Amino acid sequence: MIRVWRIPFSTNVERVALALGHKGLEVEWVDVPVRDRTAVVELSGQPLVPVLQDGAAVVADSTAILEYLEERHPDPPLYPRDEARRAEATLLIDWFNRVWKKAPNELDRMLDPEERVEARVRAQAEELRRSRDRFEALLADRPYMLGEDFGAVDCAFFPFLKYGVLEVDPEDTEPFHGILADHLALDGGHPRLAAWIHRVDAHPRAE
Repeated sequence: MIRVWRIPFSTNVERVALALGHKGLEVEWVDVPVRDRTAVVELSGQPLVPVLQDGAAVVADSTAILEYLEERHPDPPLYPRDEARRAEATLLIDWFNRVWKKAPNELDRMLDPEERVEARVRAQAEELRRSRDRFEALLADRPYMLGEDFGAVDCAFFPFLKYGVLEVDPEDTEPFHGILADHLALDGGHPRLAAWIHRVDAHPRAE
């Protein structure tokens, strides 16, 4: 049985839940207190979730977990079979993790009044808003981020971009998610992106 350590409302955990749901895999969820990551550190040597345990294998980081699941359970696929298309998916996810996520992460760090720098706040907020145009263009003439089929790129992007349309759960008090909701709101614009959010939201999550 696959076990995954998680905290409530984690965007990175939802990536894995979508992937597991797509592959129809059963999972045992292990809930971790937000302020006590001792069990996660003991298991994986680092404090971040999600962490997957599958027998003797322990995998930290949501992207690494998607790749692990694809290797061990290739059907139905999350990544394209074609080598070049798979590289495209990997590059898109890497761009999202390294570049796109920089703006909301920096905004989150700036919430401390002692560290707030208004010019940088405005710049990062504008970068986040402009990114909606890139995703809208990616979805021209195709239902999912990489083409006709749901896959790893959709798993990686959705838990963050969903805040452009879907309401924040009242029990979700994570400031990072409030930032996403504030700066990604589509407000009737970007119809392809809005449709994609609803389309992916209809996919199953592992429970």
